[in-house]
Amino acid sequence: MSTPPYNTVTWFQVGSDKPEQIKKFYGELFGWSFNPYPSDDSYELIHYPGSDAPSGGIAHTPDSTANHATFVVMVQDVAATVAAAEALGAKVLTAPVSSPDGLVSADLLDTSGQHFGVFSPAPAA
Repeated sequence: MSTPPYNTVTWFQVGSDKPEQIKKFYGELFGWSFNPYPSDDSYELIHYPGSDAPSGGIAHTPDSTANHATFVVMVQDVAATVAAAEALGAKVLTAPVSSPDGLVSADLLDTSGQHFGVFSPAPAA
């Protein structure tokens, strides 16, 4: 599997307060399969048919007001990207945070109010 280039959409996320219903819908519509995320029981990984690696995730939301669908762009430096986005008029929803494995991510609203995320992958082990 090759590493995708920086500044490309490499992940997507669907947030739902009815994860079983949404898994049934997308599973039947597109043949997607789902596996639990090892360190978070409120998140599941989405696999396309025939793929070895996940391409997206389902976030379990507390209620329908938090439901969403968003794309995520892989960047080299999350903090620098967030600063550049703010300078261009974006709003920061979640400032850069690091996961225990070293992945860094942030959530933003673009200048038209659309939600998107950025992340830098965890360092290679």
